[in-house]
Amino acid sequence: MNYKNQRRILITGATSGIGYQAARYFLENDHKLTVLCRNSSRVDSTINSLKSDNIPISRIEELACFHIVDLSDLNSIQEFADFQLSRNSIIDTIIFNAGLQYTGSKAIRRSQQGIELTFAVNHLSHFYLAHKLFPLLYKSTIPRVVITASEVHNPQSPGGQVGKRAGLSELEGIKKLSDFEMIDGVSLFDADKAYKDSKLCNVLFAKELSRKLVMRNIDIPIICWAPGLVIPLSKEGFFRHSRRNNEFGQILFAFIARDLLRITESPQNAGKILFNLSTFESYQKEKFLYLSNNIKTIGKMILKEKAISSEANNKEKARILWDSSYNLINKFVSINSI
Repeated sequence: MNYKNQRRILITGATSGIGYQAARYFLENDHKLTVLCRNSSRVDSTINSLKSDNIPISRIEELACFHIVDLSDLNSIQEFADFQLSRNSIIDTIIFNAGLQYTGSKAIRRSQQGIELTFAVNHLSHFYLAHKLFPLLYKSTIPRVVITASEVHNPQSPGGQVGKRAGLSELEGIKKLSDFEMIDGVSLFDADKAYKDSKLCNVLFAKELSRKLVMRNIDIPIICWAPGLVIPLSKEGFFRHSRRNNEFGQILFAFIARDLLRITESPQNAGKILFNLSTFESYQKEKFLYLSNNIKTIGKMILKEKAISSEANNKEKARILWDSSYNLINKFVSINSI
């Protein structure tokens, strides 16, 4: 194997969808991979899928390491991170890709710490992992952070205009440090808005992280990207949770968007983009970059730099989200500064 350009990569959300396809490309190209899985059954199914996709078991065993980490439980994250720190290993690329959506559900779901589940998994878990694992990223000579966001963070985008729109208001929910339902502290619970808000948090987090690093003259590219509408042919992938609440509607939506209008991206292509963003040297010079995978023509997508929403550009809101997230986590587990 050629390890000349090998990266040591840690990824969340790699057991299905975009993340799984990216993991397959990483292994095919000899990168060392640490995969966070929710439970042992996800470990087994991911390994079996990789073998079915012609990744030799010898390569999986040599290059991949699977850890059971429940991203909805801060204690589970802390246990994993402390283990990684005790090993004093090096991380070259951290990929925050896990994304939960349960649109259609009327009932709120909560994490082990009682925090609304979408916010807990999509934002808070990654925020905590970054704070815990950045000492290992600092040891790398080619460090990079890649964050999977979404265009729905922007109320002016086509997807962002459907249903209730993203908006954090004054973040009164999270600032209360209590069992809030919505981050803004004023909206009634809406699972779709909760997802959009969490994607807005992803972009705000990326911007504030980049700002803090630049202020300290630390060169770590922070790459935030929107993969577009990704609907696989299987029942796995991004919509698997929301499908439980409206299976017929999801099937109809998939047929219209993917098969009729052809305005979706395949998990394979999106996974290849994530692989490129995580490994290509051309991205190493960036400080902060937001890219969006948009429709070029029917059936074809193009990845290009794009402006983020006005709210995502709000420096004061990014600071409040950062401080409030830190204080919320500190209620339950130990957290160090980046």
